[in-house]
Amino acid sequence: MRTFIAIDMDEAIKYELNAFIEVLRKHPVNIKWVHSQGMHLTLKFLGETREDKISDIQKVLDNTTVSTGLFTLNIKGTGWFPPGKRSPRVLWVGCNENKILMSLQSKIENNLEELHFLKEKRNYHPHLTLGRVRNNQNINKLLDEFILNKDKNFGRMDVSKITFFQSILKPAGAEYKMLSEHNLK
Repeated sequence: MRTFIAIDMDEAIKYELNAFIEVLRKHPVNIKWVHSQGMHLTLKFLGETREDKISDIQKVLDNTTVSTGLFTLNIKGTGWFPPGKRSPRVLWVGCNENKILMSLQSKIENNLEELHFLKEKRNYHPHLTLGRVRNNQNINKLLDEFILNKDKNFGRMDVSKITFFQSILKPAGAEYKMLSEHNLK
């Protein structure tokens, strides 16, 4: 099964992001937009995970969250990957890189390495994926909209838990099943 660890967005944030996606849909660009259910801030993508590893991962997450503490996320700004080029693959909304978030993500990376999950080589850049570009034809006006909204505030939310998800790939898009939640303390 494919798995990942994330912060699930609250309903108010999902509403704001959906409203923004509706504005973006007016542009005739071939993009696979994220559904509300898929709006999350990924902390660690594990990929294919054996079922016999699930309880070990959950124990690591429980131990990781014990001394993390609650924090607030500010969902703000827009951008795309790769940055600086007008041929994006991923369109995103950003969030603040506060110390607790960055420390939590780093602890998850380090602690899961003990279970033989490889550490990500790239620096962590917290973001919420809004869409995946299938074809860059007619992309310029949409990117201009992203530039206009580069400082847009989509709201704030208090983070009190992380979620361990299973990602089930389907023709209509990925479906996410919660495997466990781990409260920050």
